[in-house]
Amino acid sequence: MRQFFSTLPENIIGSFKGRMIIGHLFAIGITALLVLSGFDAHYFSATRNPVLFSWAFSAAPIGGLVPLMLPLALFLLGIMERKPKITLTGWAIAQAGLIGSLISSAYKAVTGRVHPPLAIGPEGITDSSHDFRFGLFRGGIFWGWPSSHTTIAFAMAFTVFTLFRRNKYLGTGAIIYAFYIGIGVSMTIHWFSDFLAGAMIGTMIGLVVGKSFSTQAVSAFAVRA
Repeated sequence: MRQFFSTLPENIIGSFKGRMIIGHLFAIGITALLVLSGFDAHYFSATRNPVLFSWAFSAAPIGGLVPLMLPLALFLLGIMERKPKITLTGWAIAQAGLIGSLISSAYKAVTGRVHPPLAIGPEGITDSSHDFRFGLFRGGIFWGWPSSHTTIAFAMAFTVFTLFRRNKYLGTGAIIYAFYIGIGVSMTIHWFSDFLAGAMIGTMIGLVVGKSFSTQAVSAFAVRA
């Protein structure tokens, strides 16, 4: 718990520091390209398929539940098994999820992007991919750019990937999960560029948090030894 709170401000700042800010600017730039080129609208039209929708539908609820349930499960498992590293991993992914939520919500609060239509009317698909309501809280913090589901999923996945670099199966599995969440919501409740920007921003957060907790773990275990 101490690592969670002591590193939280530093890791929020670290998610924008140095090369990371370039990543944020790139996410903004690639979003502008996908919107202005019409790719978002074409992707949305191409994925209006019942089979794809049934495959992707569960991504949103799973992406909402896992960030809440997984850290709690790791806390309890770490305590029961008396394995501090498992508990530390729970705190790490909890922090990654929190930072991902804070940053994505902050972006949404000022971009106010309109989400894709949830249903297609008899007149066909209305292209609202260009609709942004820049300002403060004009579009709320729950819908819009970037995808919070994707940002959080990639933040958690790359935290795990960084913490367990030697366990390729665990890291790969975490990244596959993140892609399922991201691509799933891009076919249902988000534009493709919402997913792509969220994946980029979440990856940066995960690398920062993972590195921070790796350092904290080495220090803590060295003191105990």
